[in-house]
Amino acid sequence: MIQRIQTIYLLLTFLVTGVLLFFVPLWTINGKPFYFMQDQVYTVLLGLSTMLTIISIISYKKRQNQFVMGRLNIILNLILLGLFVYRSLNLSGEAATASEKGIGMFLPIVAIVLLVLANKAIKKDEDLVKSVDRLR
Repeated sequence: MIQRIQTIYLLLTFLVTGVLLFFVPLWTINGKPFYFMQDQVYTVLLGLSTMLTIISIISYKKRQNQFVMGRLNIILNLILLGLFVYRSLNLSGEAATASEKGIGMFLPIVAIVLLVLANKAIKKDEDLVKSVDRLR
């Protein structure tokens, strides 16, 4: 449901991983911006992350599945962040080319924070439903 706070967090995660990265470069090499679409690994991982977010939004009735998908999405974004950091460390060692890190590299951190907040809200809802079931 849209009125639940975890759906808002998941929608914001979708905006970060699925929309914002199209407009924000990951880094700049010799004045040319490098977007995630120029590397197949980044494209696949961000596509998986976006799809997990969409599936998680759609499966709002199955809170346990939504929680598990959120955890998988966090792991996927951590892997993506690790790849970005590894690539940026390799970029900084280049003496012949001028490379500059972009803000797009740190968007998986924003996605991870939003996913953690969404998982907290999902867990809170699940605990509330379990407590109500105990009273019946």
